[in-house]
Amino acid sequence: MKLRLLTINLHKGFSPLNKRFVLPELSRCIHSVKADIIFLQEVVGENIHNAAKHRNWPAKPQHEYIAGEAGLDHVYGKNAIYTYGHHGNAILSKFPILFFDRLDISTNRLEKRGMLYAKLKLPGRGAGLHCICIHLGLLYRSRKKQFSRLREYIQKMVPENEPLIVAGDFNEWRRNKKDELETRLFMKDAGLELYGRKLRTFPSVLPIFPLDRVYFRGFKALEARILNQGCCGNLSDHAGFFTEIESSPS
Repeated sequence: MKLRLLTINLHKGFSPLNKRFVLPELSRCIHSVKADIIFLQEVVGENIHNAAKHRNWPAKPQHEYIAGEAGLDHVYGKNAIYTYGHHGNAILSKFPILFFDRLDISTNRLEKRGMLYAKLKLPGRGAGLHCICIHLGLLYRSRKKQFSRLREYIQKMVPENEPLIVAGDFNEWRRNKKDELETRLFMKDAGLELYGRKLRTFPSVLPIFPLDRVYFRGFKALEARILNQGCCGNLSDHAGFFTEIESSPS
């Protein structure tokens, strides 16, 4: 079985430096790659201030607006909650979502971070597909704690013989440094497996740092590329990370 995956930090629907509200263009970019599963970070569930300022602000939460164009199933987990709204992570899927869970992995008061877990029902497979969308902290000490919590959660929730995908904004700038997902859980990074390096996604205009990643277990990578050209150029401050994977023999 082949799966097309996309992860992108939406930057709350704004272009780099918050110059323009570009969610409609972002949605077209996202759907242009025809991904089966989409992992979103910094997706706005509600913001009454921005809704009043921007005429093209959708009436629905941003993940529902994007999912609605293609009829995708979807789940959302709040990371940051404030008086005028909230934002967080979302998973959109062409396959039914059987169960989902949200875990707060914040390590300080300034950075509200979380991970969103969803179990999907794939056609023709007995076991479900386990997916995690994550947004890690800016500080190394925060990420170290968050990686440990992620690993513990996976070990608790996901049987070792069942397929797993972890994608999102890892805020990890080191290009070839392997983390606990690779060294402890034996997952593979799509870019590293195909090209021997982590693919660079930030800043989107001229990517230098490999912040956004897709890891998997039970699959092999067929393709991996970043989206920052053409209709996907100059939208979010992060480039999208697209990969196609194929199930490997168990």
